[in-house]
Amino acid sequence: MNDRIRVGGAVFVAVCLFLGVQLGALTLVEPFQEAGHQAVEDPEDPTNSVLYFGVILVATGFMLAAFRYDLQWLIRGLIIAVSVMLAWFVFAEVLPPAVAYGGVNVVAAVASAAVGVALYVYPEWYVIDLAGVLVGAGAAGLFGISFGLLPALVLLAALAVYDAISVYKTEHMLSLAEGVMDLHIPVILVIPTTLSYSHLAPGATEDVINGDDEPRRAERNGEPGPEPTDDGGRDALFIGLGDAVIPTILVASAAYFLEAGTIDVPLIALNLPALGAMVGTIAGLLVLMYMVLQGRAHAGLPVLNGGAIGGYLVGAVASGVPIVTALGL
Repeated sequence: MNDRIRVGGAVFVAVCLFLGVQLGALTLVEPFQEAGHQAVEDPEDPTNSVLYFGVILVATGFMLAAFRYDLQWLIRGLIIAVSVMLAWFVFAEVLPPAVAYGGVNVVAAVASAAVGVALYVYPEWYVIDLAGVLVGAGAAGLFGISFGLLPALVLLAALAVYDAISVYKTEHMLSLAEGVMDLHIPVILVIPTTLSYSHLAPGATEDVINGDDEPRRAERNGEPGPEPTDDGGRDALFIGLGDAVIPTILVASAAYFLEAGTIDVPLIALNLPALGAMVGTIAGLLVLMYMVLQGRAHAGLPVLNGGAIGGYLVGAVASGVPIVTALGL
């Protein structure tokens, strides 16, 4: 199959995965709100963004230290545990309590445990991707109803700057990416470009970690990028799950906190500002993939978050929302 067709198909799958996270988060907005899952007392407080940004810095430092002291098993265990927890939040809201014990939705509990078992026992690329979309939607939904418009915008702007610095200047994402690639955990989305690709095959990520050319360097930076094959093709594209989750926080926040331009769609909370953020994110993703496929590493969040914010503001203005209100001021 022509390399361009294979890569084009993989980019299409990447768009579908992003849409899965976005639509999943919008589906969970109202159930999460009704279940009282809002994580902060005052979602309009912009210091929430500062706190969350600090948590990200601490978590990054912790992971780098863990990799340095050969504690990869600890990171893998923690990520799988968090995945099970987020899966529980999602399944508890979307799966009917057909069987309950002690007030616990047994079906949701079993489904959540199954996610953890699958990730631990057989973390093939499709298991990682399905788990990634599931937990990504859950995380974006939770943060979306917990961050008001201004805090969400501040968070996206801060993380875009941080991502650019960590990729283009300090490059500490190199070490982090090298550490997580072989753990087979849902912190990345894996999109094969060949039907024969297996993420579990020996050496499947070796070239990504040890390679020195620019496409491989994109993977080492933890940003979207191709894995080159011996014939110049690409076996898979890799995208950080955070690249899908972070801009989706604004999508969910816009749908929850703005009552303007409402779009009547079954099962999901959607309005024109949220739709604008979705479209802007996907546009940013296409631009990012084009840039990366030219053979250079790029930070994802500046383009993705920029697209989400721009699309959100266009949608808000089109809905008749004053720009000051749209900014949460």
